[in-house]
Amino acid sequence: MADTKQTKTIGEHWVASELARRGWAPALTRDGLERTDILAVKADGLRRQIEVQVKAARGTGAAFNWPIGKKAQLPPAHDAEWFVLALVDDDVSKPLRGLVMPRAHVAAVAWMAHMHWLTEPGVPKGQRNAGVDRSRVFLRDVIHYEGRWDLLDQSAYEAPVLLPARYRDLAQDPRVGLPAVHPWLIRLPDWN
Repeated sequence: MADTKQTKTIGEHWVASELARRGWAPALTRDGLERTDILAVKADGLRRQIEVQVKAARGTGAAFNWPIGKKAQLPPAHDAEWFVLALVDDDVSKPLRGLVMPRAHVAAVAWMAHMHWLTEPGVPKGQRNAGVDRSRVFLRDVIHYEGRWDLLDQSAYEAPVLLPARYRDLAQDPRVGLPAVHPWLIRLPDWN
C-alpha cells in the first residue's frame, strides 16, 4: 500500500517542477495554508499570480480517482484558484500525469458525480448513504483537462468547461444539481 504522505509530496514537487518549466516561479506553501499547496508567479512582465491545490493519487490503469472532500468543494474565492490532479503510476517507468482544472470545475464534478451516485434511480433507498465529504473525481470524467497547463495563462473563470456533456445535464437535474453558492448557479457556462 502506498504512503499517502509520500504520494502527496511526489505530486506537489512534480507540479512545482512542471510550473517552473512553463515560466512560473512556484513556491510550496507550508502545511496548514488552506486550499493552496503552491503559490506561483508568472515570470514575465505581467507577474500574474495563481494558487494551486494539488491532489495526488497513486495506482495503475484507468481506474484513477481522487478523493475530494468538503473543503476542496468550496467555491473559488477569486479567478486564480486552480487544482492539479496528479497521477502517480505504481509503475515507476511511466511518467507522472497531471490534469489542470479551475477550482469551480473540480467542485462541480465532485458534487455532481457524488449526488448522481447517491440518488441514482433503481438503487434501493438507504443502500448508498456516504456524505458529500466522501466524493471522488474519476479520471474518465476529467481526462480532457490532462496536460492543459495552458489554461493557467487565463482567468479560471474564463477557462473552457471540458467535462463530458452529461455533466451539463446533471447540473440542471433537480436530483443532482450544483453545490450551494457555486458560481455556475448564477449562469451555467457553455460546454466545449
